Amino acid sequence: MLDNVPNIQASWVTMGPKIGQVALRFGANDFGSLMMEENVVSAAGTTWRMTLPEMRRLIADAGYTPKTRRQDYTIIEEAA
Repeated sequence: MLDNVPNIQASWVTMGPKIGQVALRFGANDFGSLMMEENVVSAAGTTWRMTLPEMRRLIADAGYTPKTRRQDYTIIEEAA
């Protein structure tokens, strides 16, 4: 994609889980994170909730291998 942008997030929190899946197909390599508390998007009137198993299923259903990462994008766990 872009040689100076190593990671692009498909933020399911703002777009919803299905659009997040589509974004993966169009070059995003990060589905986003599970939110412990989210105030900005919900204040605008949109709320999405997701469990870790659901997130992993959505990523796998889009044809990718779900992985857990640190904030610096270091992979710390590969999903089983």
